[in-house]
Amino acid sequence: MKFAGRLLGLDLGRKRVGVAVSDETAAIASPLATIAIRGRADLAAQVSALVREHRVVAVVTGHPSKLDGSDSSFTPEARRLTEFLRGSLEVPVYEYDERFTSAIAQRALHAAGRKLKGHRADIDKIAAAVMLNDFLTRHADRN
Repeated sequence: MKFAGRLLGLDLGRKRVGVAVSDETAAIASPLATIAIRGRADLAAQVSALVREHRVVAVVTGHPSKLDGSDSSFTPEARRLTEFLRGSLEVPVYEYDERFTSAIAQRALHAAGRKLKGHRADIDKIAAAVMLNDFLTRHADRN
């Protein structure tokens, strides 16, 4: 599937959602923001505003899983959030494996000389960018 326009990536969490956005050619994603979760309706409203602001054509949510691919303890909640967003947004919402994204984000911060403590919001939005970049790369390979 080929995308013509920006995509938004969401690294779903219990307290925060990391957000990344792609460029207009859907070739590369960058960290954008972190959203505090204050209920599903509030999350959907904030994501909807970002979709409009950045002229997003699709949203990709992270699917949390264990190293072996089985569901994590957060998987059911993440699926409920994804389904709620599907019913709330005017653009398609895709789910994508987010294994290792937080670990990759933590390593990137560490390599940049930044301490991890106190930078959870940065880790979340970088993890969203890692996940969205992987999604874009895998779908670009299919075209």
